[in-house]
Amino acid sequence: MIGIAGAGAFGTALAVALAKGGREVRLWARDPDQVRQMRETGRNEVALPGIALPENVSVHAQIGEVTHGQALLLAMPMQALGAALDASPEIDGRQPLVACCKGVDLTTLRGPVAVIEGRRPGAPAAILTGPSFAADIACGLPTALTLATTGDGEALQELLSTPTLRLYRTDDVIGAELGGALKNVVAIAAGTVIGAGLGDSARAALMTRGYAEMVRLAEALGARAETLAGLSGFGDLVLTCTSAQSRNFRYGCALGKGEAFDPKVTVEGVATARAVVRLAEGKGIDMPVTTMVNALALGRIALNDAIGQLMSRPLRQE
Repeated sequence: MIGIAGAGAFGTALAVALAKGGREVRLWARDPDQVRQMRETGRNEVALPGIALPENVSVHAQIGEVTHGQALLLAMPMQALGAALDASPEIDGRQPLVACCKGVDLTTLRGPVAVIEGRRPGAPAAILTGPSFAADIACGLPTALTLATTGDGEALQELLSTPTLRLYRTDDVIGAELGGALKNVVAIAAGTVIGAGLGDSARAALMTRGYAEMVRLAEALGARAETLAGLSGFGDLVLTCTSAQSRNFRYGCALGKGEAFDPKVTVEGVATARAVVRLAEGKGIDMPVTTMVNALALGRIALNDAIGQLMSRPLRQE
């Protein structure tokens, strides 16, 4: 059995894909009304409409009912991960705990695996990340992800792989974490460029310079550059910066157009930008794209001023 804590779009999609791959899956939802709706309809119309739950997916209201399988996937927003672990002693870490979120914790300035290890010392911890949209995974479209763990991840890789969900394993946890986190910030910037009508050429330039920032910070924190060139970095960056399915990209488009964005939608890149600015300042790393995204999100700078500052930076060798 595989447990999944979190019945948002991604958690539900993973439940569907793993169940279709022959696994028994237990899915926990925090909202009792959502549990009731999913049990009655066999669907998660709130987060992933139109997708039927396979018979080997059961939905639970008590988190303790999903914590005793071969692995527990923690499919919740990055900024909620630490609090969820604090509130759930049932998550005892006897089985691998796999973070299925992207970002940097605002309190500790650490990634998901470090947050897990800090609260469950000795528990096998990993992160599942990479270029993926929940709807694609749930519909059985081919998807490749990165599974990063400092332990022996071969059995976990086998457990979580299906005919349509291919996992690649790495021991560069920091690189995988930062790739998934930082690409959301760049996606906001890319969406802002498109929303402001600056064109695809400007987006390509922005993505390239944003990727350079990702590598600079990751290497400064001990990651390997080649990890950022893989699925969890470059692959995820391309997907998130070029599709309206991305919440971060859509949020950026709204910024570029000067429009309000639905406050109920989680945009991980906003919190990540705030955390990364602090992290980069502490390391003396220059991250102009991230700095501008943070300033725009906080309303500290006008869009035209942000564009002007980026375009007026000193000319130098690439």
